[in-house]
Amino acid sequence: MNKILSAPCPWAGQDPLYQRYHDEEWGVPVHDDRRLFEFLLLEGAQAGLSWSTILNKRENYRRAFDEFDYEKVARYSRRKTDALLAFDGIVRNRLKIESAVTNAAAFIGIRGEFGSFSDFLWKYVDGRPVTNMFRTMDQVPATTEVSDSLSRDLKKRGFKFTGSTIMYAFMQAVGMVNDHLATCPRQGEIARATR
Repeated sequence: MNKILSAPCPWAGQDPLYQRYHDEEWGVPVHDDRRLFEFLLLEGAQAGLSWSTILNKRENYRRAFDEFDYEKVARYSRRKTDALLAFDGIVRNRLKIESAVTNAAAFIGIRGEFGSFSDFLWKYVDGRPVTNMFRTMDQVPATTEVSDSLSRDLKKRGFKFTGSTIMYAFMQAVGMVNDHLATCPRQGEIARATR
């Protein structure tokens, strides 16, 4: 899709980067493990910050974390994480940087058990996106029973920065739930494409 749609979801605002993210990525189902790892890393980095902060640093994250190659990230040494702390293009928080390494190793563990992270993840929604029909932003939840369950499972497997709120935002980003407002053109487009 090259054309940027009008963005009735109010959070997309007037920022072209936000609008493009809304129109082209948010809520579109993702099954590629590397892209899922990217969103997992970025959502964890976003904890306590605005999504625009992370979106504006996304290309820097891509360079810093080897194009989100979880195999490489899982092998990062203390020297590498210290170097990342000095890289001002990303959020320089030791716990978040170290959690990327921990999460990459746990991510690989899930792949070994389930064949792919995608297979593990999508079982939480029976393999199909949940399409919600919210009409206002205040109807959109911060967490759900599914995000609670996913969060507990990931934490049990050693993941960090995967609380229920972070996991619900992740689920929205990777299209496990379609939370575009009912009035948004993307809501129906995504719903029709995933039937």
